[in-house]
Amino acid sequence: MLRSLVGSEMCIRDSPSVILRSLKGPTVEILNTDAEGRLVLADVMTYIQKKAKLEKKVDTIIDVATLTGAVVMALGEKRAGVFGNDPATIARLIRAGSRVGEPLWPMPIGAEHSKGVEGNLSDLVNVSNRKNGGGACTAAAFLNNFVEPSVRWAHMDIAGPGCGGKANGVLPDGAPGFGVQTLVDYFRI
Repeated sequence: MLRSLVGSEMCIRDSPSVILRSLKGPTVEILNTDAEGRLVLADVMTYIQKKAKLEKKVDTIIDVATLTGAVVMALGEKRAGVFGNDPATIARLIRAGSRVGEPLWPMPIGAEHSKGVEGNLSDLVNVSNRKNGGGACTAAAFLNNFVEPSVRWAHMDIAGPGCGGKANGVLPDGAPGFGVQTLVDYFRI
């Protein structure tokens, strides 16, 4: 599993274009060293699906991360983007978020986003090598490569509301823990 490090121990900080092998197996070329969180998240998703000693097989993954600044550009600071491979899971999360005052907006993972993270020297790249925008969508497309076909998956990119700011309804100043109430409500159903 890739460790996210700082300081002199950081393995890729000054080395863009390094190629790493993910826990799942595909190689990933590092085009942007500021997009390391998705590498860690990809390995964690693989670990819980393939290697963790769990009593039940994983059938649903919901991850919550401040993954991209691009989602802030698209949606602002009041709502999070939600991506995934299962429309029912996404709809249920949106309803839960609405009930608790944590608005979510459905975001696409189109073929162009998936194509944008295909590598030339490696299987994948950690950011799109195209300059056509859609950074939040390509980040989600990258993560989608690490979800097993039988697993329902939703990714909440909370970079806007999760990074603090002024109080907003039920959310306090600062880092408010955006998404926690949504998940509690989601699992109550």
